[in-house]
Amino acid sequence: MTVASGAQPLRLADVRIALPGRVLIDGLSFTVEAGRIVTVMGPSGSGKSALLSWIGGFLGPPFAVHGDVFLGTRSLNGAAPHARRVGILFQDDLLFPHLSVAGNLLFGLPPAIGGRRERLEAVGRALDEAGLAGFGARDPATLSGGQRARVALLRTLLAQPQALLLDEPFGKLDAALRADFRRFVFDFAQRACLPTVLVTHDAADAEATGGPVIELG
Repeated sequence: MTVASGAQPLRLADVRIALPGRVLIDGLSFTVEAGRIVTVMGPSGSGKSALLSWIGGFLGPPFAVHGDVFLGTRSLNGAAPHARRVGILFQDDLLFPHLSVAGNLLFGLPPAIGGRRERLEAVGRALDEAGLAGFGARDPATLSGGQRARVALLRTLLAQPQALLLDEPFGKLDAALRADFRRFVFDFAQRACLPTVLVTHDAADAEATGGPVIELG
């Protein structure tokens, strides 16, 4: 699967996230090197998901944010979500129910990949790599939870992100599927040299990354 070239670190500097009357995060700074995974943990309401939404460019009122985020030397502050080149994977797969598996993946491909044949070939290669060869025509409703999770990840990665955000993407999977999918996600992120930020409540997820853990709250 093709990913964006030019691996760069993701850097946060002096980040403060607040709600009216309550500060969630104050003075947070860290760097995620290309191909590494940093885990953010903390109780519900500590600002974990808000932090990822801010990095991705989706966080709005009533949150107030100060601080800086860089991908390599490029500031992401104020950039539109699509211009940040940051992929995000949620706990819910958010697949489009009216599209086939291939249709969902085609949606993720950047416009620069032109030509129907070339785009279908890219989707086919991604499905092969994920162990889902021949699934392109399937209705997402017919897939298992683990299969849906893989398709959601593929859609995110086919957009050729330069960094990856994981917002508890393993939370709805049973123990066996969770371990397999977690390994698949982490292995790909590391092979693709993507700086990755994982939000989770599960200490096993954090341990599996082999990287540092940041505790909020």
